[in-house]
Amino acid sequence: MKQSIGAKTIVFPTPVFVVGSYDAKGKPNIACVAWGGVCNSKPASLAISLRAATYSHGAIVHSQAFTVNVPSVAQVKQADYVGIYSGRDEDKFAALGLTAVRSELVNAPYVKEFPLVVECKLIHTFELGLHTQFIGEIADVKADEEVMTNGRIDVTKLQPLTFDPAGMGYYRVGEFIGQGFSIGKKPA
Repeated sequence: MKQSIGAKTIVFPTPVFVVGSYDAKGKPNIACVAWGGVCNSKPASLAISLRAATYSHGAIVHSQAFTVNVPSVAQVKQADYVGIYSGRDEDKFAALGLTAVRSELVNAPYVKEFPLVVECKLIHTFELGLHTQFIGEIADVKADEEVMTNGRIDVTKLQPLTFDPAGMGYYRVGEFIGQGFSIGKKPA
């Protein structure tokens, strides 16, 4: 029997995104965002949601762009740090010894040291309540060669972080179970 736990923001797995943006003075900033994911195929788009009170919210509105940087499990401390501290108070790139790289395609920085980067141009903004949802059209995806196999991103090499919103913990991706759009097919 299922037990009701109420209306909560719980879905599994929740990705850990480190979102890059420039503020009105051109200062690069990064913030950890757990509310996000793919939201459209054509145009290829990502959605992230932030509270209006955050420093990154204002920066994204100003710059009309953002990057989604996917940290590996080895970068869990850096990802958590940028979710705890505000860019209003410090330069998080400098505090963590990370390198801000100016995107050639969108007005946002990305993290050189993180293995996967998605560069997004802001195309829609929706006020949802406590959060604003930003929809970014994907201009490019960049991946380190070390996380690629046969020209594709290899999730076992990437080792992206996931977040447990119920227990407030970070986890790694698990084992391969079966091939998508294949394992569920009817027998021939």
